[in-house]
Amino acid sequence: MNLPWHLYGMAFIYFIAGINHFRNPRLYLKIIPPYFPNPKALNAISGLAEIILGIALCIPQLSSAAAWGVIALLIAIFPTHIYMYFDPKAGMGLPKWVLFLRLPLQFALIFWAYQYT
Repeated sequence: MNLPWHLYGMAFIYFIAGINHFRNPRLYLKIIPPYFPNPKALNAISGLAEIILGIALCIPQLSSAAAWGVIALLIAIFPTHIYMYFDPKAGMGLPKWVLFLRLPLQFALIFWAYQYT
């Protein structure tokens, strides 16, 4: 089974984002809401999940399950985007309209991943 070329684009995005969790953890630790326990572990887990899912998207036998994993991950991290919108420190100085647009972008990313389930 051949995978569509744009699936590789998605895989690349998640793979690079996952690596960035380990290259620049402070960026991600800043946006984890304080009501979540152990931010360092959550950062590592989500980064590792993005790396694994990015790789799995490229394997035809795993791509559908990996797409479901991407959807689950996007839902799990959605509270960080809400936190970024409401907390000025977590917002990293981005304009409110940019932070607001990130919210529906998550739904677009979920829809994109759903195309491969």
